[in-house]
Amino acid sequence: MWPLDPPSRTGEETYAICISLVRQFGEEKRKTKLINAIEKVKESSQKFRDSTFSGNLHDLQSSDFQIPEVDGKDAVRWLYVNGMVRKGGPCRIIYDELMAKPADERCPLCGHGIVRQLDHVMPKSKFPTLCVDPLNLVPACGDCNTVKGDYGATCAEDTLLHPYVDRIDSERWLQARVIHEEIVRLEFFTLPPAGWDDLLTSRVHHHFELLKLGSLYAVQANRTLANIRQILTAQFRAGGETMVRDYLASEAHTRLAVQRNGWEGVTYHALASDEAFVRGAFLD
Repeated sequence: MWPLDPPSRTGEETYAICISLVRQFGEEKRKTKLINAIEKVKESSQKFRDSTFSGNLHDLQSSDFQIPEVDGKDAVRWLYVNGMVRKGGPCRIIYDELMAKPADERCPLCGHGIVRQLDHVMPKSKFPTLCVDPLNLVPACGDCNTVKGDYGATCAEDTLLHPYVDRIDSERWLQARVIHEEIVRLEFFTLPPAGWDDLLTSRVHHHFELLKLGSLYAVQANRTLANIRQILTAQFRAGGETMVRDYLASEAHTRLAVQRNGWEGVTYHALASDEAFVRGAFLD
């Protein structure tokens, strides 16, 4: 949802590095099986890349992404867990490169959480040939990775946004409205720009709903509202609604300049645009 520069390393390159220190282990012939699968991994990586950029990830079948003669769980353990995640593993440097991609460690899937792990776009349990493919590995916060789990799209409209590929932050699509109840609160929703097609609109909305971003942003925004109530009250008493509106608009402008669809900027913009709010709806 928030873009990252795509990885420079290929899936084939990373796979070759990951198997470089794998040991043979007698009749299991672990390393031989992994070496024999290099062409399969190369083919899988290219197919995944083509589908990613053409918007056809939902058409990929798990059966086409298995390592011959190797159980999927074993492949993930040998390659991803031991080769990439483990400290001292041959691909640990690539793991660290990917984890360092987001600015300020901000999760690109939600734009709020702190990056803690790598999420597999195509689940590693179902697509083991892609388990160390950098294009399939997105740095993410623990909440997004947990909520997403082994999710796989069944149609183009349900395909989650890919931070390495999708570029949607040049326009505002995240909006919020002020709800005037006993306690004033905000709620968030997606509002597609006029130039978006139906497919992109559906994907953004699905991403927003699946990762429960409306709830996440509302919690943070309502905490912010509670924290600024005192300063808003002081401004209202000193300069009325004009001072309150100017303050909120300035805060919105500053934050939206950094992150056009960040919940903070959208929060301040919604508050500044709500006439009842700037006229004192926040007062105790």
